[in-house]
Amino acid sequence: MNAILKTTSFFSTSEHLADMAVAALLDEVNLTPKPALVDQRGCGAHDDLTLELMERSARSLAPMFKAMAEAAEHHGQVCQALREDIGQLGRQGEQRMLQVTQGVNTHRGAIWSIGLVVTATALRVFNKQPFFIKNICTTASEIALIEDRFVPQQKTSHGEKVRQQFGVNGAKQQAQLGFPMITQHGLPQLRHSRDQGGTESEARLNALISMMAQLTDTCVIHRAGLDGLNKMQLGAQQVLALGGCSTAQGKQRLEELERDLLAIRASAGGAADLLATLLFLDEVEQYN
Repeated sequence: MNAILKTTSFFSTSEHLADMAVAALLDEVNLTPKPALVDQRGCGAHDDLTLELMERSARSLAPMFKAMAEAAEHHGQVCQALREDIGQLGRQGEQRMLQVTQGVNTHRGAIWSIGLVVTATALRVFNKQPFFIKNICTTASEIALIEDRFVPQQKTSHGEKVRQQFGVNGAKQQAQLGFPMITQHGLPQLRHSRDQGGTESEARLNALISMMAQLTDTCVIHRAGLDGLNKMQLGAQQVLALGGCSTAQGKQRLEELERDLLAIRASAGGAADLLATLLFLDEVEQYN
Protein backbone atom coordinates (compact mmCIF):
# COMPACT_ATOMS: atom_id res chain seq x y z
CA MET A 1 0.00 0.00 0.00
CA ASN A 2 1.19 3.47 -0.76
CA ALA A 3 -0.55 6.58 0.50
CA ILE A 4 0.10 9.80 2.39
CA LEU A 5 -2.47 11.47 4.61
CA LYS A 6 -0.71 14.84 4.75
CA THR A 7 -2.78 16.55 2.09
CA THR A 8 -4.07 20.07 1.50
CA SER A 9 -7.78 19.37 1.89
CA PHE A 10 -10.04 16.89 3.59
CA PHE A 11 -11.53 15.98 0.24
CA SER A 12 -8.16 14.62 -0.92
CA THR A 13 -7.69 12.89 2.44
CA SER A 14 -10.97 11.03 1.87
CA GLU A 15 -9.65 9.86 -1.50
CA HIS A 16 -6.43 8.65 0.11
CA LEU A 17 -8.32 6.76 2.79
CA ALA A 18 -10.47 5.09 0.14
CA ASP A 19 -7.37 4.14 -1.84
CA MET A 20 -5.78 2.69 1.28
CA ALA A 21 -8.90 0.68 2.08
CA VAL A 22 -8.99 -0.83 -1.41
CA ALA A 23 -5.25 -1.50 -1.26
CA ALA A 24 -5.73 -3.36 2.04
CA LEU A 25 -8.36 -5.61 0.44
CA LEU A 26 -6.08 -6.27 -2.52
CA ASP A 27 -3.12 -7.00 -0.26
CA GLU A 28 -5.20 -9.44 1.78
CA VAL A 29 -6.52 -11.43 -1.15
CA ASN A 30 -3.10 -11.59 -2.83
CA LEU A 31 -1.31 -12.74 0.33
CA THR A 32 -0.14 -16.30 -0.35
CA PRO A 33 -0.35 -19.03 0.90
CA LYS A 34 -3.46 -18.51 3.04
CA PRO A 35 -5.06 -21.74 4.32
CA ALA A 36 -8.22 -22.57 2.30
CA LEU A 37 -8.73 -18.91 1.33
CA VAL A 38 -8.61 -17.28 -2.09
CA ASP A 39 -5.06 -16.27 -2.98
CA GLN A 40 -2.68 -16.28 -5.92
CA ARG A 41 -2.78 -20.08 -6.08
CA GLY A 42 -6.53 -20.46 -6.53
CA CYS A 43 -9.98 -20.34 -4.94
CA GLY A 44 -9.28 -22.24 -1.71
CA ALA A 45 -12.43 -23.79 -0.24
CA HIS A 46 -14.69 -21.66 -2.46
CA ASP A 47 -16.42 -22.72 -5.66
CA ASP A 48 -17.75 -19.27 -6.56
CA LEU A 49 -14.71 -17.04 -5.98
CA THR A 50 -11.58 -16.24 -7.94
CA LEU A 51 -8.69 -13.86 -7.35
CA GLU A 52 -9.78 -11.71 -10.29
CA LEU A 53 -13.36 -11.50 -8.97
CA MET A 54 -12.15 -10.51 -5.51
CA GLU A 55 -9.95 -7.80 -6.97
CA ARG A 56 -12.78 -6.36 -9.07
CA SER A 57 -15.03 -6.42 -6.03
CA ALA A 58 -12.45 -4.57 -3.92
CA ARG A 59 -12.01 -1.83 -6.50
CA SER A 60 -15.78 -1.35 -6.80
CA LEU A 61 -15.88 -0.27 -3.14
CA ALA A 62 -13.61 2.79 -3.52
CA PRO A 63 -16.48 5.30 -3.99
CA MET A 64 -18.23 3.92 -0.93
CA PHE A 65 -15.17 4.27 1.30
CA LYS A 66 -14.59 7.80 0.02
CA ALA A 67 -18.19 8.76 0.74
CA MET A 68 -17.92 7.35 4.27
CA ALA A 69 -14.86 9.49 4.94
CA GLU A 70 -16.69 12.53 3.60
CA ALA A 71 -19.66 11.73 5.84
CA ALA A 72 -17.27 11.80 8.81
CA GLU A 73 -16.10 15.26 7.78
CA HIS A 74 -19.70 16.44 7.36
CA HIS A 75 -20.84 15.34 10.82
CA GLY A 76 -17.52 15.89 12.61
CA GLN A 77 -18.38 13.63 15.54
CA VAL A 78 -19.77 10.23 16.47
CA CYS A 79 -23.53 10.59 16.32
CA GLN A 80 -26.75 8.86 15.25
CA ALA A 81 -26.82 10.67 11.92
CA LEU A 82 -23.27 9.60 11.03
CA ARG A 83 -24.03 5.98 11.93
CA GLU A 84 -27.10 5.97 9.74
CA ASP A 85 -25.40 7.75 6.85
CA ILE A 86 -22.58 5.23 6.68
CA GLY A 87 -25.10 2.42 7.10
CA GLN A 88 -26.91 3.61 4.00
CA LEU A 89 -23.61 4.05 2.16
CA GLY A 90 -22.63 0.52 3.14
CA ARG A 91 -25.87 -0.90 1.76
CA GLN A 92 -25.37 1.02 -1.48
CA GLY A 93 -21.78 -0.20 -1.68
CA GLU A 94 -22.92 -3.77 -1.13
CA GLN A 95 -25.41 -3.48 -4.00
CA ARG A 96 -22.65 -2.15 -6.25
CA MET A 97 -20.42 -5.04 -5.17
CA LEU A 98 -23.14 -7.59 -5.97
CA GLN A 99 -23.63 -6.04 -9.42
CA VAL A 100 -19.91 -6.38 -10.12
CA THR A 101 -19.76 -9.96 -8.82
CA GLN A 102 -23.12 -11.02 -10.30
CA GLY A 103 -24.55 -11.77 -6.91
CA VAL A 104 -21.55 -13.38 -5.20
CA ASN A 105 -20.84 -12.16 -1.65
CA THR A 106 -17.18 -11.25 -1.81
CA HIS A 107 -16.70 -8.44 0.73
CA ARG A 108 -19.85 -7.99 2.82
CA GLY A 109 -17.94 -8.46 6.06
CA ALA A 110 -15.16 -6.13 4.98
CA ILE A 111 -17.68 -3.41 4.08
CA TRP A 112 -18.70 -3.44 7.74
CA SER A 113 -15.28 -3.63 9.39
CA ILE A 114 -13.23 -1.48 7.02
CA GLY A 115 -16.09 0.95 6.55
CA LEU A 116 -16.11 1.58 10.29
CA VAL A 117 -12.36 2.12 10.59
CA VAL A 118 -12.26 4.35 7.50
CA THR A 119 -15.00 6.49 9.07
CA ALA A 120 -13.25 6.49 12.45
CA THR A 121 -9.92 7.44 10.89
CA ALA A 122 -11.52 10.27 8.93
CA LEU A 123 -13.14 11.61 12.10
CA ARG A 124 -9.85 11.62 13.93
CA VAL A 125 -7.97 13.24 11.03
CA PHE A 126 -10.64 15.92 10.64
CA ASN A 127 -10.59 16.68 14.38
CA LYS A 128 -6.77 16.64 14.47
CA GLN A 129 -6.72 13.75 16.92
CA PRO A 130 -4.07 10.99 16.99
CA PHE A 131 -4.93 8.10 14.71
CA PHE A 132 -3.03 5.24 16.26
CA ILE A 133 -4.65 1.83 15.81
CA LYS A 134 -6.17 1.56 19.28
CA ASN A 135 -7.55 5.11 19.06
CA ILE A 136 -9.20 4.33 15.73
CA CYS A 137 -10.64 1.05 17.01
CA THR A 138 -12.10 2.84 20.04
CA THR A 139 -13.80 5.41 17.82
CA ALA A 140 -15.02 2.66 15.48
CA SER A 141 -16.55 0.82 18.41
CA GLU A 142 -18.40 3.99 19.50
CA ILE A 143 -19.91 4.21 16.02
CA ALA A 144 -20.76 0.49 15.91
CA LEU A 145 -22.57 0.66 19.25
CA ILE A 146 -25.15 3.05 17.77
CA GLU A 147 -28.08 1.17 16.27
CA ASP A 148 -29.04 2.04 12.72
CA ARG A 149 -32.80 2.72 12.78
CA PHE A 150 -33.09 2.36 9.02
CA VAL A 151 -31.73 -1.15 8.50
CA PRO A 152 -34.30 -2.73 6.17
CA GLN A 153 -35.92 -6.06 6.82
CA GLN A 154 -33.93 -8.58 4.84
CA LYS A 155 -32.96 -12.22 4.71
CA THR A 156 -30.95 -13.30 7.74
CA SER A 157 -27.26 -13.65 6.86
CA HIS A 158 -25.30 -16.87 7.40
CA GLY A 159 -23.30 -15.14 10.13
CA GLU A 160 -26.42 -14.01 11.98
CA LYS A 161 -27.93 -17.50 11.75
CA VAL A 162 -24.77 -18.97 13.25
CA ARG A 163 -24.72 -16.35 15.98
CA GLN A 164 -28.34 -17.09 16.91
CA GLN A 165 -27.95 -20.86 16.76
CA PHE A 166 -24.68 -21.20 18.65
CA GLY A 167 -24.73 -18.06 20.81
CA VAL A 168 -21.38 -16.82 19.51
CA ASN A 169 -20.23 -13.31 18.69
CA GLY A 170 -19.99 -12.24 15.07
CA ALA A 171 -18.59 -9.31 13.09
CA LYS A 172 -21.00 -6.81 14.67
CA GLN A 173 -19.95 -7.66 18.21
CA GLN A 174 -16.26 -7.71 17.24
CA ALA A 175 -16.57 -4.10 16.06
CA GLN A 176 -18.62 -3.02 19.08
CA LEU A 177 -15.88 -4.36 21.36
CA GLY A 178 -13.23 -2.35 19.51
CA PHE A 179 -11.83 -5.20 17.37
CA PRO A 180 -10.05 -7.13 20.14
CA MET A 181 -8.95 -9.81 17.66
CA ILE A 182 -6.92 -7.14 15.90
CA THR A 183 -5.59 -5.23 18.91
CA GLN A 184 -4.89 -8.24 21.15
CA HIS A 185 -3.83 -10.88 18.61
CA GLY A 186 -3.32 -9.82 15.00
CA LEU A 187 -1.43 -6.59 15.63
CA PRO A 188 0.93 -7.90 18.34
CA GLN A 189 1.74 -10.92 16.15
CA LEU A 190 2.36 -8.72 13.11
CA ARG A 191 4.79 -6.57 15.06
CA HIS A 192 6.47 -9.56 16.72
CA SER A 193 7.05 -11.32 13.40
CA ARG A 194 8.54 -8.17 11.91
CA ASP A 195 10.82 -7.78 14.91
CA GLN A 196 11.97 -11.38 14.42
CA GLY A 197 13.22 -10.51 10.94
CA GLY A 198 10.73 -12.48 8.85
CA THR A 199 9.48 -11.28 5.51
CA GLU A 200 6.47 -8.98 5.35
CA SER A 201 4.40 -11.77 3.82
CA GLU A 202 5.34 -14.10 6.68
CA ALA A 203 4.47 -11.43 9.24
CA ARG A 204 1.05 -10.90 7.65
CA LEU A 205 0.38 -14.62 7.42
CA ASN A 206 1.32 -15.06 11.06
CA ALA A 207 -1.05 -12.22 11.97
CA LEU A 208 -3.84 -13.99 10.09
CA ILE A 209 -3.05 -17.30 11.78
CA SER A 210 -2.99 -15.67 15.22
CA MET A 211 -6.53 -14.43 14.65
CA MET A 212 -7.64 -17.79 13.24
CA ALA A 213 -6.33 -19.38 16.44
CA GLN A 214 -8.71 -17.33 18.59
CA LEU A 215 -11.61 -16.08 16.47
CA THR A 216 -15.05 -17.66 16.65
CA ASP A 217 -15.28 -17.41 12.87
CA THR A 218 -18.91 -17.62 11.82
CA CYS A 219 -17.86 -18.36 8.23
CA VAL A 220 -16.14 -21.54 9.39
CA ILE A 221 -19.02 -22.51 11.69
CA HIS A 222 -21.53 -22.02 8.86
CA ARG A 223 -19.56 -24.35 6.59
CA ALA A 224 -18.19 -26.92 9.04
CA GLY A 225 -19.87 -26.51 12.43
CA LEU A 226 -18.15 -26.22 15.78
CA ASP A 227 -15.96 -29.23 14.99
CA GLY A 228 -14.61 -27.35 12.00
CA LEU A 229 -14.00 -24.28 14.13
CA ASN A 230 -12.09 -26.33 16.70
CA LYS A 231 -10.00 -27.88 13.94
CA MET A 232 -9.11 -24.46 12.58
CA GLN A 233 -8.28 -22.94 15.95
CA LEU A 234 -6.18 -25.88 17.15
CA GLY A 235 -4.30 -26.12 13.86
CA ALA A 236 -3.55 -22.39 13.84
CA GLN A 237 -2.34 -22.54 17.45
CA GLN A 238 0.01 -25.36 16.51
CA VAL A 239 1.39 -23.42 13.54
CA LEU A 240 2.26 -20.54 15.86
CA ALA A 241 3.72 -22.86 18.50
CA LEU A 242 6.08 -24.22 15.85
CA GLY A 243 7.36 -20.75 15.00
CA GLY A 244 4.77 -19.68 12.45
CA CYS A 245 5.36 -19.32 8.74
CA SER A 246 9.03 -18.46 9.20
CA THR A 247 10.06 -22.00 10.21
CA ALA A 248 10.07 -25.23 8.25
CA GLN A 249 7.96 -26.98 10.90
CA GLY A 250 5.49 -24.13 11.01
CA LYS A 251 5.13 -24.13 7.24
CA GLN A 252 4.58 -27.89 7.22
CA ARG A 253 1.86 -27.62 9.86
CA LEU A 254 0.25 -24.79 7.89
CA GLU A 255 0.10 -27.04 4.81
CA GLU A 256 -1.54 -29.75 6.91
CA LEU A 257 -4.03 -27.23 8.29
CA GLU A 258 -4.95 -26.19 4.78
CA ARG A 259 -5.57 -29.79 3.74
CA ASP A 260 -7.76 -30.28 6.80
CA LEU A 261 -9.81 -27.16 6.05
CA LEU A 262 -10.16 -27.97 2.37
CA ALA A 263 -11.43 -31.43 3.26
CA ILE A 264 -14.33 -29.92 5.21
CA ARG A 265 -14.76 -26.93 2.85
CA ALA A 266 -14.08 -24.49 5.68
CA SER A 267 -12.92 -20.98 4.89
CA ALA A 268 -11.85 -18.46 7.53
CA GLY A 269 -13.58 -15.53 5.86
CA GLY A 270 -14.07 -13.65 9.11
CA ALA A 271 -10.35 -13.78 9.90
CA ALA A 272 -9.56 -12.67 6.34
CA ASP A 273 -11.81 -9.60 6.75
CA LEU A 274 -10.06 -8.75 10.00
CA LEU A 275 -6.65 -9.13 8.35
CA ALA A 276 -7.65 -6.65 5.63
CA THR A 277 -8.86 -4.30 8.37
CA LEU A 278 -5.56 -4.70 10.22
CA LEU A 279 -3.56 -3.97 7.06
CA PHE A 280 -5.51 -0.75 6.57
CA LEU A 281 -4.97 0.29 10.18
CA ASP A 282 -1.28 -0.59 10.05
CA GLU A 283 -0.78 1.58 6.98
CA VAL A 284 -2.70 4.49 8.50
CA GLU A 285 -0.67 4.36 11.70
CA GLN A 286 2.59 4.59 9.80
CA TYR A 287 1.49 8.04 8.62
CA ASN A 288 0.32 9.21 12.05
